[in-house]
Amino acid sequence: MFRLFRACTLIFSLCACCAGLLSTVATATDETAQWTVFETSFASTSKYQNPLQDVAVSVDFTAPDGKIITGEAYWDGENTWRVRFSPEQPGEWSYRTRTSQSEDKGLDGQTGKFRCVSYKGANPLYKHGSIRVSQNRRHLEQADGTPFFWLADTAWNGALKADHANWETYLSDRKRKKFTAIQFVTTQWIAAAGNAEARLAYEGRESITIDPVFFQWMDERVRAVNEHGLVAAPVLIWTAPWSPYSKFLNPGDALPDDQVIRLARYMVARYGANQVIWILAGDGDYRGDEAERWKRIGKAVFAENPSRLATIHPAGHEWVAGDFGQEPWFSIVGYQSGHSDGPEDLKWITQGPPSVTWDAPPIHPIINLEPNYEDHLSQSGSHKRFDAHAVRRAAYWSLLASPPAGVTYGAHGIWNWDDHPALPMNHLGSGVARPWFNAINLPGSTDMAHLMTLFSSLQWWTLRPDPALIANQPGDKDPAAFVAAAKSEKEKDEWALLYLPVGQAVALRADQLEGPLLVRWFNPRSGEWSATLLLTSRNLMPPDSEDWVAWIGRKTPK
Repeated sequence: MFRLFRACTLIFSLCACCAGLLSTVATATDETAQWTVFETSFASTSKYQNPLQDVAVSVDFTAPDGKIITGEAYWDGENTWRVRFSPEQPGEWSYRTRTSQSEDKGLDGQTGKFRCVSYKGANPLYKHGSIRVSQNRRHLEQADGTPFFWLADTAWNGALKADHANWETYLSDRKRKKFTAIQFVTTQWIAAAGNAEARLAYEGRESITIDPVFFQWMDERVRAVNEHGLVAAPVLIWTAPWSPYSKFLNPGDALPDDQVIRLARYMVARYGANQVIWILAGDGDYRGDEAERWKRIGKAVFAENPSRLATIHPAGHEWVAGDFGQEPWFSIVGYQSGHSDGPEDLKWITQGPPSVTWDAPPIHPIINLEPNYEDHLSQSGSHKRFDAHAVRRAAYWSLLASPPAGVTYGAHGIWNWDDHPALPMNHLGSGVARPWFNAINLPGSTDMAHLMTLFSSLQWWTLRPDPALIANQPGDKDPAAFVAAAKSEKEKDEWALLYLPVGQAVALRADQLEGPLLVRWFNPRSGEWSATLLLTSRNLMPPDSEDWVAWIGRKTPK
């Protein structure tokens, strides 16, 4: 049925796309704003049976200071190749092409110039510049030093299934709720056999072919993410060896390594000029022999000095810092605490690898890329649907168990992106998901806006986990009641942040915070602060039995 639908839509899709290409072919412009995308195209003079396999085109960009940065051009259908580049220096740039088929004079030796000018708009991605790892390697920051707090949403299928209007609706909602990044999948995978037009990113196995029309669809989705001031976080190659369908649908399991590399490099060439943070591979087991495999793939895809940050999205409760920490392309320790709420599952965040290995070198920012999804059935433990409280608990635990760099939210109904109640494809145990346009309003997403309000009011990048602040840890008896605590490393402005998932009395150790102290309570359900109170003892009593965040210090936060 899928093939029939694809065939029925093929002619219409090709006609519509070709009409669009005729009217929107990008050409080099005299000026390109700093941090945005310069694009130009080249026309080959030779015909290639399989352009992805038969020819490689490199472009050397020379900066105003003489530095040369090399990028790759990508095939975009017929005889068209394009290159995209994000200039980081104001001034005049020049470029020159090189190709593996030197007789093709349309692709080899092409030259040009453009001028990079300062960005004058309000988009924070361009106003503050590309994202990098901070000097102390604990968090992310932008080119001008502005700390960047990763608050991502998991829209795995969104870029594949959403039409233009629905994608705009979704992105506007997430921007309004203070999200800063969107995670999504870029090819067919175990939960989507193609895009909404039934097109495939690639076909074949030993020598794959690329469908440029599929990627032209994806172009619009990626561009829209950035236009809303959000970082795009695409998964390049999905794997899921636990599924019997993985070898048919997931490129990481279906393709030989050389074709995995070609596919990933194609997407890096196509989207590397956008403001992206790469997720090389998703949901696989990246330990042992598989770690060695993906280290080789990562080196081949990103080379020694990638222009964008990259990480891995491992399967649940896997910790890859030890395997990938020394890789030059690996920038962020991503992990997945997953979709279970049994006692050991809850302990994994608060007392497992994120909380006990964060200070082990080499240091990287640490981000939970997939906590429990709101409205998703727990896979073990309660077997109930996760509510907004469970989502908040996982988020705050994740941010305080390791030095905070950010966290990801997910909603059942958003990640699979159906327009009717449905069991997600090949994820039957997750429960029937509501339509995306209903799931977008689940209360946990608003609670993430409150979370961002809190962290934006503090120098969150100075926090370090400090479980020794708690004298009577409730989590020792009940893992669901674990109080996460972190303290600022700035001694002159000492303060601490505590998350109490259950409102109950908590005793602080008197030797951990000296002198007279103030306390303010932040309501993670409403985003409101309490009045400032003098902490007359080392005992904390929250306003009620719900979850609360306590700020404790000497100088009242804004």
